[in-house]
Formats: sequence, structure tokens, C-alpha cells
Amino acid sequence: MKLWRTPFDQDPTAEPPGYVFIDKDRCKGCGYCVEYCPRGVLEMGKELSSKGYRLAKVNDGVKCLACGFCELICPEFALKLTLNNKKPVNN
Repeated sequence: MKLWRTPFDQDPTAEPPGYVFIDKDRCKGCGYCVEYCPRGVLEMGKELSSKGYRLAKVNDGVKCLACGFCELICPEFALKLTLNNKKPVNN
């Protein structure tokens, strides 16, 4: 089927607009970020924090749209969204 315009996600060489960094010291494993991510970028991992909480992890960072919802919904401010895969300055 021929489309009259190219979809945004069709180009496989496009760089993802953002990346989610998780502060392992702050994450308490509530799972809000995993539950409410519209693209399924995050998942609950098997790794435990120093306090015994099961940590969230980035499952598929290529699908991240940099919407910032994970950063807004985290009650512990454990997530930091950066644009163009640049590491945050404070980490």
C-alpha cells in the first residue's frame, strides 16, 4: 500500500528523541512509571536496590517518545528524562 506521507516511526535510522535514566538510590519499585508509560519503554527488573526494592529498568529505549510522563508520575523523583540520549548533569 502506498501512503501519501511517511509515518514518523518508519525511518529506522532516526535517533530516539529522549532517554530515561533511573536513579537506583531513589527508586522504590512502585511501578507507576511502568504502568503508565504509553510505549512500554520501562519494565520492572529483577535487580534489587540497597534498600531491598525491586527496581524499574529501561526495557526498550528506542521506543521512547520523550513525553515526560514517567518523570511526572514518579513519586520519588527517581526518573530523569533527557533529550537525544545525553546523560543528566546531576548524575
